[in-house]
Amino acid sequence: MAGDNEMDHYIKFYAPVTSNTAIQLQQIVEKLLLQGLTKLHLLLSTPGGSVHDGISSYNFLKGLPIEVCTYNFGSVDSIGVILFCAGQQRFSVQNARFLLHPVAMQVFSNQLFDELGIEEKINSLKADQKNIANVISETTGKSVDEILGFIHKRTTFDPDTASTMGLVTEIKQSLIPAGASLISIYEPQIQQQQVFMPMRGFTDIGQQNFSTITQSFSWIA
Repeated sequence: MAGDNEMDHYIKFYAPVTSNTAIQLQQIVEKLLLQGLTKLHLLLSTPGGSVHDGISSYNFLKGLPIEVCTYNFGSVDSIGVILFCAGQQRFSVQNARFLLHPVAMQVFSNQLFDELGIEEKINSLKADQKNIANVISETTGKSVDEILGFIHKRTTFDPDTASTMGLVTEIKQSLIPAGASLISIYEPQIQQQQVFMPMRGFTDIGQQNFSTITQSFSWIA
């Protein structure tokens, strides 16, 4: 239970990571801070999405002057793992998963790249992937090279393995106490169509969509 001078609040993030959901999350937290928020509980089940928005949201959450706790209540994939890493305490239910895989770039038929343009995109992709590995390395204590190895092998972790490696601090089934304040973030339509929608920059596309995407791409890392 929170003390008399404490204000806990729960946010359920059940959506892909997009500019829209990232802005929603940050705006909600900003309003709660003005109301006296002292401890944030962020419940996550997300297929991942925009690397830029995921990294930005992680940096925002890590920079808050309050305690942040994160929870995996289903599946936390790709850039969603970075959001999960924002918690000082990181919880997972037993029947859950974490997925790491390489960053990919969406390319469309009307886009043209010269040699330098392709090199620039590859360097940007590598930088994003290194940033992701750095965050997970700092969270778990594993080396950056080891995390990059997990990413390149498209590794799925169960909660027990994630706990052993330091990603999860505790496995438990209870999530929200009775009477707790809860706000939910959803974006179901974008979640269903995200593979076919144009995006700027890089996106971490899940394993389930990888074969479909590579059929349409002229270049993918």
